[in-house]
Amino acid sequence: MVVMSFASPIGVNRLLGYIETGGENATVHPWFWILWILLGPLLGSIATQYHTWILNCVTVRSSATITQLVFDHALRIRIKAETQNNGVSAQTTAVNTPRESQTEGSDATNVKDQSSTTSGGVSGSKGHEGTSGTNVIGRLNNLVTSDLNNINNGADVMMLIVYVPIQVTFCVVFLYFVLGWSALIGIGATFLCLPIPAYLSTIMSKAQKLRMTKTDARVQQVTETMSIIRMVKLFGWEAKMNDRIAKVREEEMEHTQKFRMSEILIGISGFAIPFVTTITAYGIFALVMKEDLTASKVFSSMVAFDMFRGQLFNLASRIPTTISAKVSLDRLNAFLYQTELLDEYSPDAVDHRRNPDIDPQSIGFKDVSFAWTSGSESATTPDSPRRIFTLKVDDELLFKRGKINLIVGPTGSGKTSMLMALLGELHCVPLGSESFFQLPREGGIAYASQESWVQNETLRDNILFGSLYEEERYNKVIEQCGLKPDLELFEAGDMTEVGEKGLTLSGGQKARVTLARAVYSRAEILLLDDVLAALDVHTSKWIAEKCFKGDLVRGRTVILVTHNIALMSSIAEFVVAMGRNGSISNQGSLSKVLAKEARLIAEIEAEETQIATKEEIADRNKLNEQKAPDGKLVVAEEVAHGRVAWPALKLYLGSLGDKHRIFWWVAFVFNMTFSPLLLSLAVWYLGYWASQYQEVPASEVPAAQYLLTYTGMVTFGVTVYAFGYLYYIIGAVIASKKIHRRLVSSILSSTMRWLDVTPTSRVINRCTQDITSVDDQIPVVLAQISEITAFMIVKFLSVLLIARAALIPGVLVAAASAVIGQIYLRAQLSIRREMSNAQSPIISHFGAAITGLVSIRAYGAQKATRQESFARIDKYTRTAQAFRDVNRWMSVRVEAIGALFAAGIAAYLVYGAEVSASNTGFALNMTVGFCELIRMFIFTANRIEVTANSLERIQQYLDIDHEPQSKPSGIPPAYWPSSGKLQVEKLSARYSSDGPQVLHDISFTISSGERVGIVGRTGSGKSSLTLSLLRCILTNGSVLLDGLPTGSLNLDALRSNITIIPQVPELLSGTLRQNLDPFDEYDDAVLHDSLRAAGLYSLQQHEGEARLTLDTAIASGGGNLSVGQRQILALARAMVRRSKLLILDEATSAIDNETDNAIQASLRNELDKDVTLLTVAHRLQTIMDADKIMVLDAGRIAEFGEPKDLLQKEEGVLRALVQESEDRDILYAMTRA
Repeated sequence: MVVMSFASPIGVNRLLGYIETGGENATVHPWFWILWILLGPLLGSIATQYHTWILNCVTVRSSATITQLVFDHALRIRIKAETQNNGVSAQTTAVNTPRESQTEGSDATNVKDQSSTTSGGVSGSKGHEGTSGTNVIGRLNNLVTSDLNNINNGADVMMLIVYVPIQVTFCVVFLYFVLGWSALIGIGATFLCLPIPAYLSTIMSKAQKLRMTKTDARVQQVTETMSIIRMVKLFGWEAKMNDRIAKVREEEMEHTQKFRMSEILIGISGFAIPFVTTITAYGIFALVMKEDLTASKVFSSMVAFDMFRGQLFNLASRIPTTISAKVSLDRLNAFLYQTELLDEYSPDAVDHRRNPDIDPQSIGFKDVSFAWTSGSESATTPDSPRRIFTLKVDDELLFKRGKINLIVGPTGSGKTSMLMALLGELHCVPLGSESFFQLPREGGIAYASQESWVQNETLRDNILFGSLYEEERYNKVIEQCGLKPDLELFEAGDMTEVGEKGLTLSGGQKARVTLARAVYSRAEILLLDDVLAALDVHTSKWIAEKCFKGDLVRGRTVILVTHNIALMSSIAEFVVAMGRNGSISNQGSLSKVLAKEARLIAEIEAEETQIATKEEIADRNKLNEQKAPDGKLVVAEEVAHGRVAWPALKLYLGSLGDKHRIFWWVAFVFNMTFSPLLLSLAVWYLGYWASQYQEVPASEVPAAQYLLTYTGMVTFGVTVYAFGYLYYIIGAVIASKKIHRRLVSSILSSTMRWLDVTPTSRVINRCTQDITSVDDQIPVVLAQISEITAFMIVKFLSVLLIARAALIPGVLVAAASAVIGQIYLRAQLSIRREMSNAQSPIISHFGAAITGLVSIRAYGAQKATRQESFARIDKYTRTAQAFRDVNRWMSVRVEAIGALFAAGIAAYLVYGAEVSASNTGFALNMTVGFCELIRMFIFTANRIEVTANSLERIQQYLDIDHEPQSKPSGIPPAYWPSSGKLQVEKLSARYSSDGPQVLHDISFTISSGERVGIVGRTGSGKSSLTLSLLRCILTNGSVLLDGLPTGSLNLDALRSNITIIPQVPELLSGTLRQNLDPFDEYDDAVLHDSLRAAGLYSLQQHEGEARLTLDTAIASGGGNLSVGQRQILALARAMVRRSKLLILDEATSAIDNETDNAIQASLRNELDKDVTLLTVAHRLQTIMDADKIMVLDAGRIAEFGEPKDLLQKEEGVLRALVQESEDRDILYAMTRA
């Protein structure tokens, strides 16, 4: 490669020497040097492309290896709910209640289940950036996209440490033979200037590190927002969330601008420093050595200087990529070496899982404690707002094999943590010499989490979970888990896709699918985490009778966390009662435990009053009414065909400079035109200077004047070039900020239907990978294509000024290159699109696997998960290899055409035209430059098409269905709503324009301050009604709140004045204060009042250091809280808003009776008297004391009125439900009270 690269300067030197002497004493004819100019670059091209091909093979394979390495490591890490240290006040809040002012403390139950780990952080070593308070999925996404891309770009280290030094050495030797020792002086001047780019590199390295930190923060913010986007829309927080993300983005782009400017300055220094070499060398040669600066010396040395400059430019451009690669490698190493592993994978952990003196088939603990971290965090003081939970087993606890075991206790007592401890998810700390914990895995483990984890597959695939399909066993599971009626609702039956996070299923359906997965498995031990919580009593009784007493569970060990003690009392053989703060208060048979636990007796009696026939929970997403017969829900990702459309390019070009775009474009065009003209003129001027030595004696040539003029031209040209590029970067940063804000705003204002059919991973991919392209790649390639085009035009016109006959060959070369380029671009663009779409499944799989990590490890499904990862990575790898190979195909052909054109011009100038040596040298210099630029033009044109694919993908998400935009006429009066009066007239609703109606001409009036219960069977329209009141689905009819038609109001105004508490509450990372008041709108006194009103303080009387305060750190998704605690905080957040209309959509389904009673008491006594309350009922006792009850049936109102009136109807639906209840007397008494 190095040897062949010197064919051009040697050939030019000898050829021009022949012309200067007229062939006197020539031993080699010109045709040899012309052939040398042809074959040298051609052979060099073949060698270069072969080297690049080998490098690409290594890069593609290493990318696949690193991706899988990150995934494999993620399967071994300890997932815990991380909290943000920087979001926590240094001191506890001053406005504490007497109970709360004593201490802030420890964790109740950290990660309740694997679903909360979606936003859990990966803990790392103390003080390492990015390991604390980060979003694990966002961080993994960054590692396998942005960081991996940086590593690949900096992979060619051999080019830096071998090729560049050898090439530079050859340049020095060649220049010494041409210019003598003056060349060494010039090169010495170059090395004196090298500290400049070195200093700039240190600045850029610091800027890159800060930038990556801010990028992580932005990715985390976007990922977290997208994971709770439905809550954001229901609360009308779109604009505020957009502003919050924009603020983080502003910080990121501030460091990006510094990084880009330092990168540009490094590039400009690499471009300008060789001119210092040229000026110094020519000045010494002409002024000091008094030698003739002939054309053969000027233009051959110029080629060598260009090569020297190219290598320095190569060095300058590769140093930033190498620095970025080093930063990314450090981040990768930090993830691999500084993240906390499970005890079984940690080299420092002692295995306490087995005790040789204990029966190897026994299940249980003895003298151990468990924490969610093995680090120093577990030593958190009571004054710290971080809550570190400890589960303690002081004595021996052994579960009964082959029987049903219950774990019971109040909300936040550590029930889930006990299951996690058995599974090895917690860090074990022995308390004595005989300590152990044991869960034999030989017969298999099955695990069902409370917040059900389902994959984006069919119902059948979710139940089978990789097991072989056995029809008889499968049908039994469907029957015993109560799924048969649900499958009849789906046109595609069990082949229905459940969608991302199971969005097509209700909470109860997801719980039963998760249970069915565990029951269908052949595992001997079933760990079930409150799987009955999301079910109504009728369905729970079915599960207890048919499933837990059925033949598929008989003889298997079941450890069940539950609040439904009454339902399970007849079949439970062993009970563990949890006390506060992770302690065990009692264990033994149910009768033995009840004898010591008065609280449990009261809880059972309360439950028995609630056992009645009710409908199952209906999730807010009733999309099962609209699914196609093939069961498909998630739409396939669009793959555009052909060239990138103009709207996508316009998106970026129109954003450059933003408000000052006209001035920006004038400056850009001037820079791209003026610099090539001036620098080409400088080359011609050197030839003109050299020609003077042939026309007048050397002593009469004013070398100092020529040198000064040349120096002035170069200095002015480089200065314009530098300022032009710096201003270009400012405009590009503005464009990046504008496009990102438009993208996030578009997604946040999308319809609920679009969110339902679009996987979150695709949305996150747009906001990470595609935005990275807008930030990093598109500005670079746009500048490159503009600069290359300008230089090509100038160089070709320069050749035509000397050799007009080059017009036709030049056009033919351009045409041939265009054909090759067109073939290349078409192939490359299609491959790139496939590449982009092959990467989303990898990211989606990463997210789903981390979300269900506990389940995957419990089932021992790591191998199957890895195989799925292999398949997705292999698909991406195939497209990536093809993507790179096409480049080699194009490069060899275009460089061959360029070499042929350069040799043809040389032959014409020598044999076909009488041209001076200086003009011949100038023409050859321009020709060689033109030919090199052809390949660069095609390659860069492809890059702009390829990177513009990211613009195309972003443009697709700007053109999605949006909810109505806010307008001045939609702003309600300041006093609105002054009451909670709700009037509905002929309300109809559907989920999509082509979908069936789910509500049919509903009309009702609710007075201000009334409490209304809403009941109905699955699919009756309960959740549809709540969504229609918030205009989340398509509606017809009239809805008036406090006299104003809601259809004419802006959505943010409507939703910010109506509060809904969903079945599954969603929390943000930060402090508890930030969750209650995300946008700092209320003072602490209001927040304390809401917590007290929600019943939190009354439930924390006995929790000591485990109490929650406003400064308590909350993990993303509320991962360090129990589900009950999350629901209490959701209620408190609703009370902070003080809305006149409050909607509870199954908001108390997963909590114990004590917590539920506290919440219900708060709703009765703490709400303002003019607040209207709508409660979608889970328990009849919850709504029987309501002012009115609405019974829905098939989207219509079957009954609506006061409970006592409805109970007097002989054939009334509500009366039938009450009559079927064992506690109808209590329910009747509630209505009379």
